[in-house]
Amino acid sequence: MWLKPEEVLLKNALKLWLMERSNEYFVLQRRRGYGEEGGGGLTGLLVGTLDSVLDSTAKVAPFRILHQTPDSQVYLSIACGANREEITKHWDWLEQNIMKTLSVFDSNEDITNFVQGKIRGLIAEEGKQSFAKEDDPEKFREALLKFEKSFGLPEQEKLVTYYSCSYWRGRVPCQGWLYLSTNFLSFYSFLLGSEIKLIISWDAISKLEKTSTVILTESIHVCSQGENHYFSMFLHINETYLLMEQLANYAIKRLFDKETFDNDPVLDDPLQITKRLPKEETLKEVHECFLWVPFSHFSTHGKMCISENYICFASQDGNLCSVIIPLREVLAIDKTDDSNRSVIISIKGKTAFRFSELKDFEQLVAKLRLKCRAASTQDDVSTEVAVSSDSTGPSENFEEQPLTCPKDCSKTVNTEALMTVFHPQNLENLDSKMLKEKMKEQSWNILFSECGRGVSMFRTKKTRDLVVRGIPETLRGELWMLFSGAVNDMATNPGYYAEVVEQSLGTSNLATEEIERDLRRSLPEHPAFQSDTGISALRRVLTAYAYRNPKIGYCQAMNILTSVLLLYAKEEEAFWLLVAVCERMLPDYFNRRIIGALVDQAVFEELIRDHLPQLTDHMTDMTFFSSVSLSWFLTLFISVLPIESAVNVVDCFFYDGIKAILQLGLAILDYNLDKLLTCKDDAEAVTALNRFFDNVINKDSPLPSNVQQGSNISNEKSDHTKVDITDLIKESNEKYGSIRYEDIHSMRCRNRLYVIQTLEETTKQNVLRVVSQDVKMSLQELDELYVMFKKELFISCYWYLSCPELKHHDPSLPYLEQYQIDCQQFRVLYHLLSPWAHSANRDSLALWTFRLLDENSDCLINFKEFSSAIDIMYNGSFTEKLKLLFKLHIPPAYTEVMSKTSSKGDELSREELLYFSQLQVSKPADEKETESGRNSPEKGKGKIDIQAYLSQWQDELLKKEETIKDLPRMNQSQFIQFSKTLYNLFHEDPEEESLYQAIAIVTNLLLRMEEVGRKLHSPASSASTARDSGPSEGNAESSVKKDLPCPREEHQWSFAFEQILASLLNEPALVRFFERPLDLKAKLENAKSSQLRSRTKM
Repeated sequence: MWLKPEEVLLKNALKLWLMERSNEYFVLQRRRGYGEEGGGGLTGLLVGTLDSVLDSTAKVAPFRILHQTPDSQVYLSIACGANREEITKHWDWLEQNIMKTLSVFDSNEDITNFVQGKIRGLIAEEGKQSFAKEDDPEKFREALLKFEKSFGLPEQEKLVTYYSCSYWRGRVPCQGWLYLSTNFLSFYSFLLGSEIKLIISWDAISKLEKTSTVILTESIHVCSQGENHYFSMFLHINETYLLMEQLANYAIKRLFDKETFDNDPVLDDPLQITKRLPKEETLKEVHECFLWVPFSHFSTHGKMCISENYICFASQDGNLCSVIIPLREVLAIDKTDDSNRSVIISIKGKTAFRFSELKDFEQLVAKLRLKCRAASTQDDVSTEVAVSSDSTGPSENFEEQPLTCPKDCSKTVNTEALMTVFHPQNLENLDSKMLKEKMKEQSWNILFSECGRGVSMFRTKKTRDLVVRGIPETLRGELWMLFSGAVNDMATNPGYYAEVVEQSLGTSNLATEEIERDLRRSLPEHPAFQSDTGISALRRVLTAYAYRNPKIGYCQAMNILTSVLLLYAKEEEAFWLLVAVCERMLPDYFNRRIIGALVDQAVFEELIRDHLPQLTDHMTDMTFFSSVSLSWFLTLFISVLPIESAVNVVDCFFYDGIKAILQLGLAILDYNLDKLLTCKDDAEAVTALNRFFDNVINKDSPLPSNVQQGSNISNEKSDHTKVDITDLIKESNEKYGSIRYEDIHSMRCRNRLYVIQTLEETTKQNVLRVVSQDVKMSLQELDELYVMFKKELFISCYWYLSCPELKHHDPSLPYLEQYQIDCQQFRVLYHLLSPWAHSANRDSLALWTFRLLDENSDCLINFKEFSSAIDIMYNGSFTEKLKLLFKLHIPPAYTEVMSKTSSKGDELSREELLYFSQLQVSKPADEKETESGRNSPEKGKGKIDIQAYLSQWQDELLKKEETIKDLPRMNQSQFIQFSKTLYNLFHEDPEEESLYQAIAIVTNLLLRMEEVGRKLHSPASSASTARDSGPSEGNAESSVKKDLPCPREEHQWSFAFEQILASLLNEPALVRFFERPLDLKAKLENAKSSQLRSRTKM
């Protein structure tokens, strides 16, 4: 590697370097201790330690080239190399291209300037193709070279950054270098002859946290596959930890949680306010600036975020002020002439926003004007949805609108919230509750007059205070739409809901069946859902969403949430609110694995440990909180609180997101702390919490008594203290309002690792439990084999973003089918693990084994199929191993294999391997159809046929074990290949000679037996013919000619498995070879250390 020329004092250099070559202008040196037997003694050990610990050029490479000028003690380092070949290449280039030119210069100074210029030119040329964009590229190049030399990872593995740190082995710190690359966390240390090399893949990490102990003041704790690793002595530990967290989460999402990875925004949102934008939006720019708040008469400092269609602002303290400005609402963008570098954005409704102290504000204005022109053009083409931004009145903004649709769908879709239909407000009967409701409305109207109304209203601390008190019934639907951001989704997709309803009507699948089953269970006590109006609306919204997002489809708890949304929002609005909740506000909650809910439960447990330590000390098992709080998170407390109280919680959720739910959960546990501390078991604690929920009331709710769920209970159980929901929410904000969004995001990232790895461990245990019943391997061997199997799948995906193998992991499938490998991945594992992998035709053997295991011909095999083959190779009897080899040489496993590249011999390229693995034995089309229908109970049906599954399961249980008599016969070409394979297997065996002799005897014997059998068959038939026709010599001769096979038929002899088995059993050398015990454990250990290296070579 060429280096930026730097001065080196030769006097010091000679102590650590030895001269290998030299000429008049250049010196090639080798680092003392490298390339010497025994490591160069004590000097070599000391030099190696210095190279590992010190941050200098010397630590990088064992070879270097210096430029010298005659009569000077100052030398310039111009190149270094990790090995002799690399440095020799540089030396040869210098001799061929530079040495001849230097003789023309008159002065040494000119020579030095010329050499420096040439080397810098070479570095600049290399830099064009380099991905290193560091402040000190030279230093990074050195680290990159050390990284590649130390770990030998493939070239595609990109180094992100590196740090000097200590790695703790017990209580002893080892100083070295931590390298963070795209797929691995690596550490290298060399101290006094002791080398430590650690490579951990990000996908294997289950725990990543900053810790502090008596010995380690501040360190990073990494847990991988049950092993704990501690790193300390970082200069910038927060920066290091944050980067490690990002890399680990990237890997975990990409490999284990592909759906979330695909749906992730291109750039993570730095502000909570941007979570309210449509999911398709990606952040383009972030600027620090000040926003003028007119009603408060001051400027607040914060960040402006710009996406394709929105401008967002959030103050440094997120609670102080935030704003969302859709570009579709913008009328003009102007810049002021003063020195404040201000931009004024005017929107519909006579409102303007002034942003000041913006860097490059003139360029920003030009960009925003272009965006606004594009947005207005789209706005003219698309259908307008009436959502006004000015302060016109509480109900005018959301008047009924006919839904735009190719067909007239407005007749089938409700254009009123169910609450207005079933409980219209009686303005004549103004009791105390109604008066309070009117006062709330008045407070909001005052806020609207100050902060604006609609999408672009200012959201301030006063807004939150009003939300905590409870949103008025008449404004609830409108404000839910605004605070959730669903209003933006609906505005950008006019007519979408009506189209989806039209398309989804009449569809029948598993989701629609579950929806029908749960319709009557959704708020059954509410009059709206005792009528066809409410039930039909609920059915349409849930079915439309299942149609829109088939990956989620329908999940229990969605019906409860949607029924509450329909009470206060129009049907189309309820649909977009559901979209906002499922896809943005509670991501990953409503799917088969509910990873999002499990992650937030882990976050909740962490918050309990931080804020309620006495409860943590009392509870022996923290999983109690997870089990009891799952319904809280999935239904936003709707399933445990009376409806009139639950809607206040939903108010806070749409404004503050998951933070509101976590805060309320803590407040509930805090309120019941004394009772929970006296509970002796989980059942008693659950009873105490249920009793508490029964006594939560909303004393200001204007709903009729026949609708309120808490009114009847409160009359019956007067001996228990009533808790008002408004007071409870206020207390949660006062006590736990200090919890920041950034902290929640960090805890989510940290706990996602643990949750997903726990689910993966569960999957592994279930797979091992099933597979262990059919193999002779020990559980430990099976465990290690599974880890290697899954690792190979992931290694195939490490260096390819759009890797097809990733599609093979589907968590919704049965455990055994979640991870499957293709033929290429199987070949790598076969080479590493098979005792027959030394064979010359090992690629062909791997291919045939794969084809044999791939019974359903989908070119993928699961772990059960893979482990069954390895088990036979290591633990099978003589007959089982021979039977496996026999089946590899007959269809459907066997296929003629010929490499296109003759120079490679029997080795197959990846393309050839995949081609041969896909060759199918032809079957009639109707037979294929019948077989596929029989194999898959879901095939051709709109629903899963449970009866078909049970029948298939019963057939598998009754299926008799294959006997040797069931095997088809082996023909001539297959037998020849079978014999070749046996010869290859015996190569380099201690009994090689006797084995070759034995197989020759067996082959000869079988051929003679076949020949004798054929001759015995032919005369018998000819003799009977002769007797019938008389003793005529001519007739007999003609009969023999007739019965003898023609040349074409003569070659069609074949062998049964029993013949081959019986012949081989007669040769003791062959029996000893196949019955020799094999050490699978040692093979697995060796294979684990070679798995990455094998990928590097390929």
